[in-house]
Amino acid sequence: MLHTVNKSPYEKNSLETCLGLSLDGSDILLIEDGVYGAIAGGKASAMLLEAMKTRQVYALGPDLAARGIDPGRLVDGITVVDYGGFVELAARNDRVQAWL
Repeated sequence: MLHTVNKSPYEKNSLETCLGLSLDGSDILLIEDGVYGAIAGGKASAMLLEAMKTRQVYALGPDLAARGIDPGRLVDGITVVDYGGFVELAARNDRVQAWL
């Protein structure tokens, strides 16, 4: 399953809830303000590192760029994808769960 998170972890607990309820093998895509959760040393870093032992985490590149976040500042192991990558993730997974 693909999980999309569009809220900042500084604003809502959507990312924390997603990481707690998603199953091993899930893909998690951070979009819109959700990309703030991908910043190394941030509020969600430890949670993401733990989750990435069994899940793949992605961040949407155009949303990083729109917020002035350099991909070099992300938690190690997060994959940056473009819109085409977003479409591939959605097509590869049988379901999409949006965490708002």
